[in-house]
Amino acid sequence: MAAEAGTNNNNNHRKKIAFLIITVVAVVGVVMVFLYMQYQKTHITTDDAYVTGRIHVIASKVPGTVKTLLIQDNQSVKKGELLLEIDESDYDVRVREAEAALGEEKAKLDELAVKIDVAKKQLSEQASRISSAKAHLRLQEANLKQAEADLKRAESLFAKEIIPSDQVEKARTANNVMSAGVDAAREDLKQAELALETRRSLVVQAEAALSSQGYLIAKKEATLESETLRQGYTKIESPVDGYVTRRSVEAGNQVQAGQPLLAVVPLSDVWVVANYKETQVKNIRPGQKVRIRVDAFDGKTFEGAVHSIMAGTGSVFSLFPPENATGSYVKVVQRIPVKIELKSGTDPDHVLRVGMSVVPTVLVD
Repeated sequence: MAAEAGTNNNNNHRKKIAFLIITVVAVVGVVMVFLYMQYQKTHITTDDAYVTGRIHVIASKVPGTVKTLLIQDNQSVKKGELLLEIDESDYDVRVREAEAALGEEKAKLDELAVKIDVAKKQLSEQASRISSAKAHLRLQEANLKQAEADLKRAESLFAKEIIPSDQVEKARTANNVMSAGVDAAREDLKQAELALETRRSLVVQAEAALSSQGYLIAKKEATLESETLRQGYTKIESPVDGYVTRRSVEAGNQVQAGQPLLAVVPLSDVWVVANYKETQVKNIRPGQKVRIRVDAFDGKTFEGAVHSIMAGTGSVFSLFPPENATGSYVKVVQRIPVKIELKSGTDPDHVLRVGMSVVPTVLVD
């Protein structure tokens, strides 16, 4: 009996210990779940994130043959650094032709300016001739009045038989001569006025030609500027500091305008795009700190901050956005892209590359 009592006591003791262990494990589990839930509220994490940046695609603006290639794959380049050259021989010829055409039109402009000066001088001379013709007409009209008065006086004296008839005839002849002189002077004045109008029209035409020539010169100057620009486009420079990638050109290749030749990626200007679930973004705000783990660098953490939240979900801006009103609808949790900027100095060696997978954690509180 004593042995059985000892065995029962031992069993009861074991049960108590087992119950105590289970109770402790349950309490620890509840505490850990509670702490994990609190952690999730203040540390919003997603593994649907990647590094991205601006990719500057370099293309030729003019067709031609690649004469010189000055870069290699993954090479670091500076802004304004010459990347490659296209053979400029054809463009040099076009520039010289445009310069010659411009010079020819400018020479014509000088000729027209001389013609205008000559035409204006002739116009001034013709105006002087009109003044002289008017003065001559007034003189002839005065002489005609005098001849008419002499004729009337001679006819009066002849009627009184004071003078002979031959004097009357002389006076009548003189009157006719003076009348013819007046008619001739008037005709001379008319012709001079017509010549003046002709000279004026010539001046107007020359000035119009001068204005038209100015427009033509402006057109030739624009052509020269265009050809000079095209000549300059044969030298392709880097638009930013960065690294050469996606090079698809070699020296001697024939390229076309707009054909992509390579790309330059500025690794100093990269950021993270994190696609958070729509249920996660309610507590995310611009300016919140972010810790970023990169799959390629285990144990290394980068720092950043929330820059902005996209105005729509990723599916809305896809090639085939969802049309939920068309029929069968299946609710799917959407993801909203969040832009995260890297803290200045967090990647001094530019080890982050566009497209790398990362795990960002937004520190809400």
